[in-house]
Amino acid sequence: MHKGNENKNIPPIAENMLLCSMGNRTLIIGLVWPEPTSSAAGWRMLELIECFLQEGMEVHFASAATLSEFSHPLADIGVTQHQILLNDSSFDTWISALQPDMVLFDRFMVEEQYGWRVAEQCPNAIRILDTEDLHFVRHARQAAYKKKVKFEPDQLYSDMAKRELAAIYRSDCSLIISQAEMDILLQQFNVPPSILAYLPFRMVRKGDPKVHPGFGDRQHFMFIGNFIHEPNWKTVQVLKEIWPDIRKVLPAAELHIYGAYPTEKVWQLDNAKQGFRIKGRAVDAVETMKDYRVLLAPIPFGAGLKGKFIDALHAQTPSVCTAVAAEGLTGGIHWPGYIAEDLSDFIEKAQLLYSDEECWNKAVDYGQEMLKSGPDPDWGKNLMARIAAIRADLNQHRNHNFIGQILISNQFQATKYMSQWIELKNKKAHM
Repeated sequence: MHKGNENKNIPPIAENMLLCSMGNRTLIIGLVWPEPTSSAAGWRMLELIECFLQEGMEVHFASAATLSEFSHPLADIGVTQHQILLNDSSFDTWISALQPDMVLFDRFMVEEQYGWRVAEQCPNAIRILDTEDLHFVRHARQAAYKKKVKFEPDQLYSDMAKRELAAIYRSDCSLIISQAEMDILLQQFNVPPSILAYLPFRMVRKGDPKVHPGFGDRQHFMFIGNFIHEPNWKTVQVLKEIWPDIRKVLPAAELHIYGAYPTEKVWQLDNAKQGFRIKGRAVDAVETMKDYRVLLAPIPFGAGLKGKFIDALHAQTPSVCTAVAAEGLTGGIHWPGYIAEDLSDFIEKAQLLYSDEECWNKAVDYGQEMLKSGPDPDWGKNLMARIAAIRADLNQHRNHNFIGQILISNQFQATKYMSQWIELKNKKAHM
């Protein structure tokens, strides 16, 4: 456990009212505390924090969630941590005193919970929404998968879409991680481009392996993904189903499954005789991946970008995946492995990539091309330029997004009144 990173060491908001010097103060309100070793979302948040710090911003991170032993020690990198409450007006007093210049909401649910409070107490603060992925897209695809029907764009028109799009409109700018999701927002839902910013994963990573084992020095297949995330759990189930067919041709091969927060139902899938092994958490994804020959990811539904493929590029581990898994990453570049059309094709391509050294080496080369084509070295610069432009004329920016002004007005703030009702109910319960 990281020393000094327990909840008891973070002053509650009522006791944490000392103001820092005025300046470029940024507050991030997290759904959870960042865990970069547990999920791509945690890594993404750390990338954003480092981007803000590099720009000389004074960064604060607040969350109502409980810290875990895997939470990143934000204080060690110069970030001030705050424990806040949900559905509690003490947040209003606290943020009014803090007076951030910019507030970033970690996913649309957090904007629903705190956005109206930020708007009331800090009306001049720029409000940024980090979508992570478009939740309504992922849920629509998941619903289609469970119903065993083909996903169609019309299925995106859901209640969750209304909620997430409302949060996007209420925000001054929303960060979109995938070009495919940008296309959905711009073309299907006609969201103004002025309130969107395309910001994919950063391709550059610190501490890449100095030595990458070659084809003959690697063995076995692997998959990695946080088990709390439904697409990852479903992928493991698919792998369990097709693994016997893959192993018929490769009897000495094993499939090792990594991921944070494995539950008992996950551990029950472990079977040494079948070569299907549950490994649990990987301390370092790239270091773990570099010893495996192939990453298998028959992800059946999802949205956003899959961080496991960025890790695989750095580990020089080719992959076999589905079209939805690769979405937003290809950009016209050959996939470092294979994108399978169906499960039969997936099984065939997995066997081929594992056993054919020439195909494997070619896939590694494609991966290096993909890394070089990434948004670096200017990652984040466009975002900072956009924020500066918004700050230069915030009123004009908001007037151009008048729908956002409408949605943040009192008559459309259902989440505000629900929060106030919950707070009142909680107070009565403690009387």
